[in-house]
Amino acid sequence: MKAIIVTDQAAGTAGMKLVEWPGPEAGINDVVVQVHASGFTWDELTWPSTWTDRQGRDRTPSIPGQELAGVVTALGYGTRGLSVGQRVFGLTDSYRSGTLAEYVSIEARNLAPLPGDVDFTVGASVAMPGLTAWQGLFDHGRLQAGQSVLVHGAAGAVGSMVTQLAREAGAHVIGTGRTAHRQTALEFGAQEFIDLENDDLKDVGGVDLVFDVFGGDIGKRSAGFIRAGGRLVTIAGPAEARPVDGLAIDFVVLSDRAQLIEVVRRVRDGRLRTNIGKVATLEDAVAALNPTGKTNGKTIIRIRP
Repeated sequence: MKAIIVTDQAAGTAGMKLVEWPGPEAGINDVVVQVHASGFTWDELTWPSTWTDRQGRDRTPSIPGQELAGVVTALGYGTRGLSVGQRVFGLTDSYRSGTLAEYVSIEARNLAPLPGDVDFTVGASVAMPGLTAWQGLFDHGRLQAGQSVLVHGAAGAVGSMVTQLAREAGAHVIGTGRTAHRQTALEFGAQEFIDLENDDLKDVGGVDLVFDVFGGDIGKRSAGFIRAGGRLVTIAGPAEARPVDGLAIDFVVLSDRAQLIEVVRRVRDGRLRTNIGKVATLEDAVAALNPTGKTNGKTIIRIRP
């Protein structure tokens, strides 16, 4: 099969190569999926799991990519819940070979059925952002109707999902981002927008929940805007500051079949829109993942036409 591999962490995405690679086999409780579309998270090559196994041993060269949509072609021993020929989408285990390839072996529990009227490109684009938003808002943020949410990066792939799901849950959403992102954030459902290039975050006042994708100084200052009993939820690593009377939670997204089903149900009925910035072929993947300019939204690699 064809696959993208990486061998040098220092080289980053510039070190990606398209090569011929042995096809995978289905292990116990695994399925082999013919990948139709794959997503790539921008900081994936900084994750230890891209380069080592769970015991810390080097596993390069490795195939990156964690998000996928495709068709099951083989079942491993003991695999239940999926069948050959079934359309699926979800996330791989980041310690295993990834999805920037024509085929991938993946634990069946990490996949959910992809309805026939949802394009593979959409399935791959919604898995990581949708699960991240869902888990951050509801599992960790304990969001309730009537609460207020400050969403950093509200025009991005994750932030736009957070904004939409928070609005649907009955929250008041304040988005942040660059000046150029104001209209996009509002179109995805933010009711207010803080321009991080020109506005003062202090104007936010008190909120019940902050969903942080930036970390650093912005994440640190955000802890001061949280009401008593509120929460700062971040995917940018350990929080550098905590609310005076609240919680700070950093988390890593996990694949969850039930949540994937909830997310794709909302995509089908129009309650949730994906945020795709660019679609490229596997042959053009290296160039697409090394853009010369800023790409808003998620880059999806279409493995099959």
